[in-house]
Amino acid sequence: MLAVRASSPPTQRLKQQQVTRYRTASFPEIVAGAAQLPDEIALDGELVVWDAAGRLSFDRLQNRLARRGAGAARAAEEWPAHFVAFDLLRLSGTDTTRWPYRRRRATLESVFAARRLSAPWALCPSTTDPGVVREGLTWASVGMEGVVFKRLDDAYRPLARGWQKYKVRETSEAIVGAIAGPLAAPRTLLVGRYDTEGRLQYVGRTTPLAQVAGAAAAGLLAPARCGHPWTGWSFSAGWGSRETLNVMLVEPELVVEVGIDVARDASGRWRHPARLHRARPDLQPADIPRLTSPPH
Repeated sequence: MLAVRASSPPTQRLKQQQVTRYRTASFPEIVAGAAQLPDEIALDGELVVWDAAGRLSFDRLQNRLARRGAGAARAAEEWPAHFVAFDLLRLSGTDTTRWPYRRRRATLESVFAARRLSAPWALCPSTTDPGVVREGLTWASVGMEGVVFKRLDDAYRPLARGWQKYKVRETSEAIVGAIAGPLAAPRTLLVGRYDTEGRLQYVGRTTPLAQVAGAAAAGLLAPARCGHPWTGWSFSAGWGSRETLNVMLVEPELVVEVGIDVARDASGRWRHPARLHRARPDLQPADIPRLTSPPH
């Protein structure tokens, strides 16, 4: 059988070490919460921070990582972090990594119950019930990307990807405003949406295009004329990367349908590249819903 747990967006993991040995200056509430834990315990889990709308906020978590001292203390009050535990690596000095997951999970639940652990500690949901899994796949509205799963008899394997992930994906339309690569054979499309004030805002880029898809898109694109809304803009080669992507602006006329996951930044941009499904020459840019939370 498989154990399944909810999957949040990539967060800062405290792995194989006691909490007081990693980023203690940035998360004083986690350090203080360590007093609830039994001695000589090591948990595998993720730090999460929620925003005011009740969604997981990777931006706020990243912001907190950079804070120290009084700034970290203020941030802990304003944006408290929680440690979501999903595995047990050591207990009372005993290495538990060779235990099957079902035993590690049962012991982890016992620790939470016996110690009556409360915030900042949280136990990640886990189930073997397909109905509960299907319900978990509806949690995208709070920023959950999907579910991850592993075999109940698996040992813990450090530095190995022992969990498989099933992500919730959806389709959306956007407007091509720039490309990477030559106009005759674009390698990547940079897409946007108009905000409520009529400004074309960048929302993300596609994964590298197959040759056939690139050629098909090329026939529907035109070089940018004067006054392109992205003139003078620079674009990151990836979310969180400082590397600049070399792009060519095109007339923002072509609508494309793309597959995306639920990971967004605070401005509504897609954190992960989208997968091009098809061009939509049957749609006009004015047909696309407005971006209601435009980047600042």
